[in-house]
Amino acid sequence: MSHPDAPGLVPAAAAPGAAPRVGAGGAALQPHRRGLLGPAGWTGVMLSLVVVAVLIPLANLAVPPGSALHLSDFYVGLVGKILCYAICALAIDLIWGYTGILSLGHGLFFALGGYGMGMYLMRQIGRDGQYKSELPDFMVFLNWKELPWHWALSDSLAAQLLLVVLVPGLLAFVFGWFAFRSRIKGVYFSIITQALTYAAMLLFFRNETGFGGNNGFTDFKRILGIPIDPSMRVLLCVLSGLVLIGFFLMSRAIVHSRYGRVLQAIRDAESRVMFSGYDPVAYKLSIWTLSAVMCAVAGALYVPQVGIINPSEMSPAASIEMAIWAAVGGRGTLIGPIVGAFFVNGAKSWFTVAFPEFWLYFLGALFIAVTLFLPHGLIGLLRRAREPRR
Repeated sequence: MSHPDAPGLVPAAAAPGAAPRVGAGGAALQPHRRGLLGPAGWTGVMLSLVVVAVLIPLANLAVPPGSALHLSDFYVGLVGKILCYAICALAIDLIWGYTGILSLGHGLFFALGGYGMGMYLMRQIGRDGQYKSELPDFMVFLNWKELPWHWALSDSLAAQLLLVVLVPGLLAFVFGWFAFRSRIKGVYFSIITQALTYAAMLLFFRNETGFGGNNGFTDFKRILGIPIDPSMRVLLCVLSGLVLIGFFLMSRAIVHSRYGRVLQAIRDAESRVMFSGYDPVAYKLSIWTLSAVMCAVAGALYVPQVGIINPSEMSPAASIEMAIWAAVGGRGTLIGPIVGAFFVNGAKSWFTVAFPEFWLYFLGALFIAVTLFLPHGLIGLLRRAREPRR
């Protein structure tokens, strides 16, 4: 039997002569009707498109290196890398900020996407490697005579991109199926996800797995026969920005749909959602799998830009950092985690050059300060500053 006050759900007003929309529990329910973005939001999206698709390429390729407006290759790579991190932060916000699921293992899905793309890039090296062999250099070094079975499709970009989505998605689905059906949640779920990514990291460190051991994949040379030069890195940076904007709009549509309102109801009071006739497992499993796929896509975009992928990307510390980006920016806001990813990684880039020995202390202090004094993150601070004083 449905509860009329189920969190996040609103009774529907039936149109004259029309049957009301009936929810899973028998009550007529529908979400609040509101636009995807307001005028300010669409303005921000258009400005972001201009910056990503126009200004960054022009500043790097058209402006002379001696000009103050020139964007160097280093900063193009840095921006592209942070854009990929922002996708991960957005994925974390969907499950943590809107569903109440804190994952400390999303670095695994990020790394799996990176390895999927890295396998294709290693095959693209061809005979230009150190050993002049069709096999990747690390396989020649280990005296392998042929490619292992899981490298069978590695020479096809389309096949590898499909695997970038399917493998992490399937792993997330299977893991989530058992975890959510067993009612594992809270700190126990976070610990299990951390254990999962740690176990995967140890597995990928082994040479016999066929993933390059602790060195991973590196020395990439081309994509689709096109050299990975500064122009290609600008293109990858632009593509990362466009994917981030696309994922943001998709996430915005999700959280403002009835599906999204049920997710928020699960976050606030899962037992009441079950009492209303909804099955939380299906909702949690679907958003968990989608979040994992988003991280995998980010990993696939990340690898050709930084030029390396190794098991350290699966470390629990990498997954914890993703949660920190969301918390610092402001979880449950979508835009906040993106801001947090840029703020934290921008600070990291500066600190690791100016004061490398103090970076971890700064990161820890930042997380503690946000937890104690800024529970809604930087976005919450900005909103509070914009509120009229009473």
